Amino acid sequence: MARLKESYVKTVVPKLMADLKITNPMRVPRLRKVVVNMGFGIVDKDALKARVDELTAITGQRPVVTRARKSISNFKLRAGMNIGAKVTLRGDRMYEFLDRLFSAALPRIRDFRGLPRNAFDGRGNYTMGLKEQTIFPEIDANTVTTVQGMDVTIVTRAQDDNEARELLRLLGLPFAAR
Repeated sequence: MARLKESYVKTVVPKLMADLKITNPMRVPRLRKVVVNMGFGIVDKDALKARVDELTAITGQRPVVTRARKSISNFKLRAGMNIGAKVTLRGDRMYEFLDRLFSAALPRIRDFRGLPRNAFDGRGNYTMGLKEQTIFPEIDANTVTTVQGMDVTIVTRAQDDNEARELLRLLGLPFAAR
């Protein structure tokens, strides 16, 4: 079992039940999925392969290449061109990724003071943007040709933002001090 999942079952669930005054353990907020999205625009095939390989190394799962839906002549973009990649993580892979993100990747960000508390969408989902992929230990900074950012969305089963904030805080997401 993943270390973060074990922590969730043994410590987070009882703490959430006590803090949120929940009697049914099935009502306790939990993680549904984590979506990692990397939009890189119009790139050649070699750069596309490099980005996909980096995202595979980071998440441990092969990403889906996303394509443009519409043609936009000002951006020299045609419908069907490859413009990004995304991965949806569930189960043990999700917990492993979040564990590496919280404990290894986020502390490596220069001048890191915590993540914003207000990046929730009103339904208990949290989205954060990362400016470079080199913060992950799986990526060798010497082999990276261009720095690429990504979005990480954590989807929870919480009823509102406060429940989700408490869940993520107990799991170890480093929020900024008020």
